[in-house]
Amino acid sequence: MTEQKSSTGVPEQPIIQPTQVDPEDEYRPEPEPEQLPPSGMDGSLRIGIHTSIAKSYLDALESARKLGCNALQIFSASPRMWQGGSARIPEVDAQAFRARRDELRLGPLVIHANYLINLASGQRMLQTRSIQAFHDEIVRAVALGADFLVVHPGARGESSSQQAISTIVESVKQASKRAPMGGLRILIENTAGMGTAVGARLEEVGEILAGLRNLPVGACLDTAHLFAAGYDIKSEGGLASTIGQIDGAIGLENVPVIHANDSKVPLGGRVDRHEHIGKGKIGAEAFARILQHPRFGTTAPEGLTGRAFVAETPIDDPGDDRRNVAMLWELAALKQQAPEAEKGFSMLTAALQKKIALHKKTEKKRMANAEKKSRAKKSGARKSKTKKKRG
Repeated sequence: MTEQKSSTGVPEQPIIQPTQVDPEDEYRPEPEPEQLPPSGMDGSLRIGIHTSIAKSYLDALESARKLGCNALQIFSASPRMWQGGSARIPEVDAQAFRARRDELRLGPLVIHANYLINLASGQRMLQTRSIQAFHDEIVRAVALGADFLVVHPGARGESSSQQAISTIVESVKQASKRAPMGGLRILIENTAGMGTAVGARLEEVGEILAGLRNLPVGACLDTAHLFAAGYDIKSEGGLASTIGQIDGAIGLENVPVIHANDSKVPLGGRVDRHEHIGKGKIGAEAFARILQHPRFGTTAPEGLTGRAFVAETPIDDPGDDRRNVAMLWELAALKQQAPEAEKGFSMLTAALQKKIALHKKTEKKRMANAEKKSRAKKSGARKSKTKKKRG
């Protein structure tokens, strides 16, 4: 059979009938891909640790991953220095941080505010500086996509507790003005009761939150601070009583973050000294009760979705950070569900430990020399005064 050709001499192609197409298909959008819940809001227990930003913000995320965390806390800048208005995070860095955090599914992200901030101060200059510094903390936290910003209430000095609480409320309001909060929530942290610090009593924290009811606020409760302030969370009965007091003064639904720290000081010691989980005065048995308590959990109806336990424990030796995170997972009876930690990793390397030890030794020597000079100067002044009297 010979192939038919067209008038142009090109072989004719067989006619293929087009596939039947529903006209609506041309305009029917693809179904939206199923969205994953935000990091930390999937109902699972969230456990983290405070990680260092010394190298970079991204390095803090990688440290959390390597330590076996699914949540983390960081500083947004140096916690012991006034930053000034220039302490902004370049958008390219903030964007890279947000993207990497999403990839790692780490959340919630908690940022701890500068230790120098004193929102309760009656000294106008310090209060003004604290308000500006806290405003900057809010701006940086929003840039990084943080869920929570934790701040200490401050020290009242010679003011009364009620005056200090009013000052704190006004300071937070001023700091949050003209600051787009986005999804950020400010958390007031309870204190251990040192000196004139506000917030050792749960009622004081509750009063601050009541004064800020029109802002996105809540509380961060520190276990070591609770214990040092006199709340017996060590015994089973004491924990039940404390939970009742938290619920009455603050409301457990307003406590999305718990700083999980053991205490070096006994019950009611009123000093802020953190210890490794299970190694302090609170103890492993008590932490197991806390971590497994349904009212401190993350599942309904008693728990709060997204609640995180974040360790701020010391790192005395390399690996202490990894061991404290592992201990929290173990005491929560969720060891099998814990993210895998990188074997041998620690934020405190042997080289860094040696550097810190050398710095401490140098600092101690400097302080001793300064004290020696001061004593010599005072002694010289006394001798000179004595000579003048004799003369």
